[in-house]
Amino acid sequence: MKVIPVILCGGAGTRLWPLSREAYPKQLLSLVDDKSLLQNTILRCAGHPHVTEPVLVCNEAHRFLVAEQLREIGFQNAKIMLEPEARNTAPAVAIAAHDIVAAAGDGIMVVLPSDHVIQGAEQFTAALTRAIALAESGKLVTFGIVPDRPETGYGYIRRGDAIDEAYRVDRFVEKPDADTASEFFKSDRYYWNSGMFVFTASAYLAELEQQNAAIAEATRSAVAGAAADLDFTRVDQAAFKQSPSDSIDYAVMEHTRDAVVVPLDAGWSDIGSWDALYKVLEKDSNNNSLVGDVVVDGVKDTLVMAEHRLVSLVGVEDLVVVETADAVMVASQAKSQDVKAIVARLQVSEREERTTHRKVYRPWGYYESIDSGPGYQVKRIGVNPGASLSLQLHHHRAEHWIVVRGQATVTCGESVSKLNPNESTYIPVETQHRLQNLTAEPVEIIEVQSGNYLGEDDIVRLEDVYGR
Repeated sequence: MKVIPVILCGGAGTRLWPLSREAYPKQLLSLVDDKSLLQNTILRCAGHPHVTEPVLVCNEAHRFLVAEQLREIGFQNAKIMLEPEARNTAPAVAIAAHDIVAAAGDGIMVVLPSDHVIQGAEQFTAALTRAIALAESGKLVTFGIVPDRPETGYGYIRRGDAIDEAYRVDRFVEKPDADTASEFFKSDRYYWNSGMFVFTASAYLAELEQQNAAIAEATRSAVAGAAADLDFTRVDQAAFKQSPSDSIDYAVMEHTRDAVVVPLDAGWSDIGSWDALYKVLEKDSNNNSLVGDVVVDGVKDTLVMAEHRLVSLVGVEDLVVVETADAVMVASQAKSQDVKAIVARLQVSEREERTTHRKVYRPWGYYESIDSGPGYQVKRIGVNPGASLSLQLHHHRAEHWIVVRGQATVTCGESVSKLNPNESTYIPVETQHRLQNLTAEPVEIIEVQSGNYLGEDDIVRLEDVYGR
């Protein structure tokens, strides 16, 4: 039976703001090495001898970003299924399970969040091998993280009787208070709930049908009505939205009699906060983790991440300092999980910094805001080799393009021209236009917008190869 990683790519990771944002969440970030958390998750599974190409479940807004990250690590044939909207993990896994059953009859699903860190690759592979064997016998397997400290931020799994180098699940336990967490840590019967699972698609769907028939039926209909869209699979939107929102734990695992937990002691972290990230990063002699252009003196027990400029600290301790192009966040280590309160305030005030970075990625490349003021905005635009922006027009703004790198092919009205570095063109208001890169090298331009309204929603797409 095929072993198929099912990678869940949803989530906004607001507790890692300002690095993680709604438009570019933490699973797409390179936080611990030169690969993103998503890429490391896929490569971690690929090390197992029986694993096939993965299935990814993600939301529509991130589909091109996910596809590009797959391409970078050589997984162009992975299947990407799009959720019309977030419905938690039980429906997300169900659409993957229905698709696997329809395509192959059955398969062993290795369900993994895309934003976890696991430092012990060999230990993970060994635990996965045990879990696969148990799944083949009809068990629904979860991984229980061996705790290294009392922790109030995770749910727990209480183990029962031993079974084939694993244990039956006695019960799932909600996040405890500090005293209860200490008691759990002293016992050898409690594990952190990892949110990672292994089971056959048919076993999961059978349990789901029994425990939550509404999710099973809605997701079955959603997959039956699925359609291909470029390299993506779109499930039926109306059917999927009929599904209740629920987690695998609540919908299935807490009710089944076949739940089994495999202990995992492999340097696991869900990187759910800045202090969690700090714990897994390398430290200097003063217990500091310093990333980027950082200079410190008399600083201890501090995480500093600098993306765009020099950051210096003097005589402080136990801090988290994160600098990006458009925001700086400073918090005490003890309160770093409360960053989500800042994100909530940014949402109330409708600040763009909550959702997007200054550099915004698109399927054709990126744009980056450089400067703006009343009636004008300046952007740097990068177009990937062979890529093309949509044929479009704007009702409220004109644009001036100056090529700084590569050769751009520009459509303006009825004319098409090729522009080289230091050459420019002007796009009047209401004029259809397109920017293309027909070469094998990247193209960069500077775009100067002028007009009485410069919002991104002033784009009328006439043709678009990406189906937007």
